[in-house]
Amino acid sequence: MLRFSRYHPAPMFTGSITALATPFDAADEIDFSALESLVAHQLDNGTSALVVAGTTGESAALRAGEFDRLLQAVTGQVAGQIPVIAGTGSASTDRTLEQTRRAASLRADAVLVVTPYYVRPPQTGLIAHFRAVADVSELPVILYNVPSRTSVDMLPETVAELAGHDRIVAVKEAVGSMERVDALREQCTADFVVLSGDDPTCFEAMRHGARGVISVASNVAPGLISELAAAAQGGDWAVAEECDARLRPLYDGLAVETNPIPVKWALQEMGLCDARLRLPLIALSQEHRSAMREALASLNLLRT
Repeated sequence: MLRFSRYHPAPMFTGSITALATPFDAADEIDFSALESLVAHQLDNGTSALVVAGTTGESAALRAGEFDRLLQAVTGQVAGQIPVIAGTGSASTDRTLEQTRRAASLRADAVLVVTPYYVRPPQTGLIAHFRAVADVSELPVILYNVPSRTSVDMLPETVAELAGHDRIVAVKEAVGSMERVDALREQCTADFVVLSGDDPTCFEAMRHGARGVISVASNVAPGLISELAAAAQGGDWAVAEECDARLRPLYDGLAVETNPIPVKWALQEMGLCDARLRLPLIALSQEHRSAMREALASLNLLRT
């Protein structure tokens, strides 16, 4: 099993990292057969790491015991080939601490911790929250900033202060602004990893120093996004830009409704899992389906 080294963090937290969707069956239970297919699809297409039970994985809708079963299934199948990152963040610090401890006991390699949503803590509250998580964690911690979903924006100076903690090693930044990426790179140490959390701007973010992306779109097109990230890491910007251009219709399609509604529907059209979601999320609107099919067809991803 992969284990983290503070002195060599980059291999674990760079490249194309997929925020894995959680498949459900007709009985509204986790579809572990489909989950196995989704993970195999990632392993076969060069994905660098997987996020399990993150927000794309409908973490807020998971029932008692499902976090454990999901993580056990994925870590068992992956068997150390790539890192498995558990989504453990919530609106409650106590709940986040509990989930972070569980992730270590379930053989995760790291935790991804979103900023506490709805409660809107000040920057000092964010610092106290993430330090409390890192203090109890046996695993490296990746911060996750997504103000469009949480209504709280963790500023670069806050990230820089948190980056001094031994177990806080990276940030997933979903503010699609290159000024934000530049500020993070300037204010944090060189070994602190900045990851894009916004597919449509991930190419530009990598040009500005991000070392990869935690991606929704890589559920659907893991090979192409892996190629983009690898080209960016190697400084082959022409190849990376070509990949980005090919992905544009997919990015547009995945943004038409709230994530993970479109990505679940796309995975169904590819024959990888059912499009079922748990309420209050509902299936992709009919008006958006033809455009999504066209995007999938352009990448030769439709089920044959």
